[in-house]
Amino acid sequence: MPELPEVEALKDFLTENLVGHEIVRVLPVAISVLKTYDPPVTAVEGHEVTAVHRYGKFLDLATADGPHLVTHLARAGWLHWKDQLPSGMPRPGKGPLALRVALETGAGFDLTEAGTQKRLAVYLVQDPQEVPGVARLGPDPLAEDFDETRFAALLKDERRQIKGALRDQSLIAGVGNAYSDEILHVARMSPFKLASSLTPEETARLYEALRTTLTEAVERSRGVAAGRLKAEKKSGLRVHGRTGEPCPVCGDTVREVSFSDSSLQYCPTCQTGGKPLADRRMSRLLK
Repeated sequence: MPELPEVEALKDFLTENLVGHEIVRVLPVAISVLKTYDPPVTAVEGHEVTAVHRYGKFLDLATADGPHLVTHLARAGWLHWKDQLPSGMPRPGKGPLALRVALETGAGFDLTEAGTQKRLAVYLVQDPQEVPGVARLGPDPLAEDFDETRFAALLKDERRQIKGALRDQSLIAGVGNAYSDEILHVARMSPFKLASSLTPEETARLYEALRTTLTEAVERSRGVAAGRLKAEKKSGLRVHGRTGEPCPVCGDTVREVSFSDSSLQYCPTCQTGGKPLADRRMSRLLK
């Protein structure tokens, strides 16, 4: 799933390639991608893109005197830029293509989604706050005013595991499964630790890990072409998706806890005092 650093890089890439250009055609190929219908998504045609914004994991294409085209790539969605879009009409139901956006130059991008879950979402709204997922977002962890005091206040009454708290978009915007694993590894903290139980020293350590992990990931992604961002993300991960590999810090074997639709990875030596975490049925350290 694209998370804050990749969406931030896509925002920068699209700012460079879209701003100042006119959207001449929007072709929905998979109807499931459209989450708003009034106005129709084609209402953005004929409008010039004036800015590209990021809200958490959402991308917002703002147009001159017109609507906002807001996209959430979900778990299996992606944006593919093309300097010259294919001619002809794409055929519905053939492949992962969900929506195509064409510019007056002949360039544009495709939104695709692999798999069968079909969670990729496109909205056409007058204000991004009309999108429910945008309206409920918590603060951006890279915002200048997101300091340690504000972070501590968010966690103070959170009586749930820190892994889940970090992933809650209404608490903190933009962090998903992969970067929550990375942040907790850098912070040397168990993903099962209760958020409200953190000491001031642990909170400070977690805040620093949050900021540095995301900032470094954004810097790695900056300037990378849209098509290479997935590979760049994977290459920078230290524990997430690396079950069975040695921890790059201590050399212990990276372990995994599986859930019904996801999994987390961690290093026992760095994060749990050398003890393996229990499976999902126990959700606590093995005695």
